[in-house]
Amino acid sequence: MIDEYEASQRLYLHEGLRLEPYRCTSGKLTIGVGRNLDDNPLTQEEKEVLKTKDVSKGITKAEAFYLLKHDIQRFIKLCQKNIPFFDKLDDERQYALLDLAFNMGIKGLLQFKKMLAYLWMGEYKKAKFELLNSRYAKQVKSRAERIGRLIETGVWKI
Repeated sequence: MIDEYEASQRLYLHEGLRLEPYRCTSGKLTIGVGRNLDDNPLTQEEKEVLKTKDVSKGITKAEAFYLLKHDIQRFIKLCQKNIPFFDKLDDERQYALLDLAFNMGIKGLLQFKKMLAYLWMGEYKKAKFELLNSRYAKQVKSRAERIGRLIETGVWKI
């Protein structure tokens, strides 16, 4: 089972932290630890906790990690719903899929049909190859290499 604190630290490593809104490389309005506001606007609960409807003036570090916690929970649920074998994977490979879903959205992750099939069969080296033989890997280089290694070995290394 994924530990939310561990997941938040890994995503923080990959995404960084920006307290002011910015446009990511895909042109999406983003804030905090990679929170895509265009595709994932603040929920009513988040607005109440942040005491704002508008994050254009920025958020605090605590607020960023509050949003990240919600994002992690949401993406775990999406992975569980859309990847039938997700809960059968070991923790590290669940982290890998969580990171991929967080980075490209669940729809983007589900495009990796061969990689997911190899993961399901336990063919981790082939799954890594499919991940690294993609436009995604060319765009995020070291992150993709780290996630590919995690898929292949089941061991997290920075």
